[in-house]
This record gives sequence, structure tokens and C-alpha cells, in this order.
Amino acid sequence: MSRPPRRLPQPLHEMWHGIHHTLQKDAIGGGMLLGATVLALVLANTAAAPLYESVRDFTFGPASLHLDLSVGKWASDGLLAIFFFVVGLELKEEFVVGKLRHVRTAILPITAAIGGVAIPALIYTAINFSAGGAALRGWAIPAATDIAFAVAVLAVVGRNLPTALRTFLLTLAVVDDLLAISIIAIFYTDELQWVPLLLAIVPVGVFAFAVRRGVRSFWVLFPLGAITWALVHASGIHATVAGVLLGFMVPVIATTRARVTIGTDDDGTPIYEGFAAHFADRWSSVSTAVAVPIFAFFSAGVALGGIAGLSESFRDPIAIGIIGGLVVGKVVGITGTTFLVTRLPGLSLDPALKWIDLIGMAFIAGVGFTVSLLIGELSFGAGNASDGHVKVGVIAGSLIAASIGAIILSIRNRAYPPHD
Repeated sequence: MSRPPRRLPQPLHEMWHGIHHTLQKDAIGGGMLLGATVLALVLANTAAAPLYESVRDFTFGPASLHLDLSVGKWASDGLLAIFFFVVGLELKEEFVVGKLRHVRTAILPITAAIGGVAIPALIYTAINFSAGGAALRGWAIPAATDIAFAVAVLAVVGRNLPTALRTFLLTLAVVDDLLAISIIAIFYTDELQWVPLLLAIVPVGVFAFAVRRGVRSFWVLFPLGAITWALVHASGIHATVAGVLLGFMVPVIATTRARVTIGTDDDGTPIYEGFAAHFADRWSSVSTAVAVPIFAFFSAGVALGGIAGLSESFRDPIAIGIIGGLVVGKVVGITGTTFLVTRLPGLSLDPALKWIDLIGMAFIAGVGFTVSLLIGELSFGAGNASDGHVKVGVIAGSLIAASIGAIILSIRNRAYPPHD
């Protein structure tokens, strides 16, 4: 009787590429994201600003389908769905075979993520409470953690830090993404159109059936994904949620039909992986190298207005609330919640970690860039004064948090022996 095929039930970040390769990719992705941001700021504040704005605001697409969107909206609503598709794949894998499968082993990063969302939101709300009205719509802006940027900083400054710290950050960021997705779907949907939303069930169902039957052809799955995206967009829910839904439909465990051969073991037995890991490996490069940098390029280009403009932005409670949430709220929420939870019987910080390591990581988690910019646009719209102040707040808060975290972890990095 033939032996059953081997399966690889490891989390995405520990698959056959290895964690060092993953961190190297994240460092490159973070660099591209930073480069796109800097380029956008340069173009928006020089003589090239009219050209940049004309490209960003150029509208195209079928108006009959409500898809006559600007280039900037195509980037935030369309390309960013690829980023969320990869997030959906990672979330499902973590729930099925990763650390989120066992609540006890994941309780610390899960509760830390909740604290890291709640406290920044409370700080923002407290600072903007007197302003009231429209300003309070941005309460969720500082709640997000940008996985690509945060892990990139950790990869650059903390190569010798314990693997447990990287795992804590990755798990926290995954849960943070799940919370951010829920916030976008629940709180930033102004008017829900039920007909297109219900119709979206059809292509999602066909997509799920196809991948479970072993179909992985781009020419079959991409049109189903595009139809799903268009219907979710028409429903009033932010279209990036479609990416998460499709990611959740992809099977994690390698089955007889839905599997990809990745090699053989020593005795020649094939080694398989599920479609979730396979798709994540293929599409994460597109997300990192194309979707997220293009989104950042068209979202971060705010005209600062020189010293006077920056001064005005930093006096706005919206920007102050975002900076306070990202820099102070994240570290207080993450470390404070972790400290309280570790007071419970049977729960403790990994022995390889010190509290100063966790504090440095918590500052890095204050890099809210991608999702914070997206929530900012959903909160205040694009092209107005508040939107500009949001972008200044997100960029400034993320840079401050990243810098403090990088300094702490680079010092801590010297206390650990180099990894092999």
C-alpha cells in the first residue's frame, strides 16, 4: 500500500523559505514602501505637483458599474485588495495550523493586539473629543499596524533578537489586521446595498469550489475574484474586504486535489503544501512590490505647505491624536495589556524575551502606515485639509514610533549572540 502524501502544517511565515528569507523580503518591501512615500512627498511639494495630481486624479472605468474611479481610488480600492487577499491567506493559515489555532499559546499576542487597537483609539478620541463631529470619525486611524513596515524595521535592526519576538510581532500584526478589517467593514460602510452584496456570494462560492477542486489557473480564478471585488464595491463595503473573503476560501491543508508539490524527502516521498501557502508565496511578491508601494505613492503625496503648512497640521487635534495614538497608545496598549495578562496564573512572557524587548517591539507596532492611510481616506475623504493633516499625522507618527523602536531594539540586538 502506498504511503499517504506528507503535509506541511506550518504557519506561512515558517514555511520552506525559512524565516530569514521572509525577513529579508519584508526588509526589501519596507524599503520600497518608504521609497514610494518619499517620492510622493517630493513630487507633491515641488514644481511636479500639478503633474502628480493630474495623474492621481485622472478618472477612468465604466460609469454604468460605478467604477469610474480616479487612479488614486483604483490604487486604494483595487490594488490594495491584493494586499488584503494575502492577509486573508495568512489569517486563515494562522487559524487552521498556526499559533491562533490554540488560544492558550496565542493569548498574549492576541490580547496585546486588542490593547494595541483599543488604547490608540481611546487616546485619539480623548484628544479630539472637544472637536466632536467629523473629527471623531478618525478614531480608528492610529489603531492599525503595518505588517510590512513593522517587520522590515525589525529585520533591519534586530537580526540577533530572539525568534520569539518576531513570532510575537507577526501574530500581533495578524490579529491587528483582522481587527482593522472588521472595523472597516462595520464602521466605515455608510450605506449598505444588499443586492450586490448577496450577489457576491455566487462568485465567492464558485471560487471556493474551484480551489477546493484543485483549480489554480489564473484565467479561472482572477475573473471570479474581479467579479467579487466589483460586487462588494457596489455594495458600499470597502472593496478590499473582498480580498480577505477570497483569501479565507483557499484551503490550507494539502488535499488529494488541492495541493502543490514542493519537493521530496530523503526516500523520495513527495512533499506537498496547501493552496494557501502556494498562493501567498506567489501573490505576496505582487503585494509587496506593486500593490502597496503604488497605493503609498498615490496616498502619501500631500502638499505640506512648507513650515507654515506643517505647523498648521501639527496644531490640528486630528494629527495630534494620530501621533499620540501611534507613538504612545500602541506601546501602552501592547505592553500594558501583556503585563496585566501575565499576572494571570499559567501565563507568562516567553523566557527568551525581556520586557525591554517587548517595549521596543511595541513602538515598532506603532507604524500604522498602509491601513492607517486607508482608514484616514475612509474617515475624511481625499483632497481636503483634514485628509492632508491625517497623512502628516500618520507619516510623522509612524516615523517617530519606528525610530524609537529601532533605537531600543538595535541596542538590545547587541545583547544577543548572532544567529546561525
